[in-house]
Amino acid sequence: MVNITVICVGKLKEKFYVEAAAEYVKRLKGCCKLEIVELAEQKLSKNPSLGEIQGALEKEGDAIRAKLPPSSTVVALAIEGRQRSSEELAQMISTWTHNAAKHLVFVIGGSYGLHPSIKAGAWATLSMSPMTFPHHLARVMLLEQIYRAFKIQEGSDYHK
Repeated sequence: MVNITVICVGKLKEKFYVEAAAEYVKRLKGCCKLEIVELAEQKLSKNPSLGEIQGALEKEGDAIRAKLPPSSTVVALAIEGRQRSSEELAQMISTWTHNAAKHLVFVIGGSYGLHPSIKAGAWATLSMSPMTFPHHLARVMLLEQIYRAFKIQEGSDYHK
């Protein structure tokens, strides 16, 4: 069974996000060994300077790197990443698992995204959409897409 870790900057607070994420975590139990790692988002002033944002992203990047499992394949979620269909994501996950990937790691940044070093060190960058979504919603969307990928692989009716 493949190991998948989702590293998220920021904690889910709203009940509807917590419940939606929990539902997909429950559904994924039979598909993979899933771990969700929540990291603290750096506190910024109300109108942060570019330097303040860059410093926060650097600290968050350090925290992300500290949580990356050894021999992991990292996928960074970033708006400038490549958009993929659900079928393409299913194929990517299948390829990783058949290439003896030790650990798949998806990384979701905080409000200001990810430090450039995290994106540069990732095997792939993935964009959910050119639209902007709250990073908490991105977690739910990613979990659903991972679940959908496994269902596509097994030929389930879930993906229509």
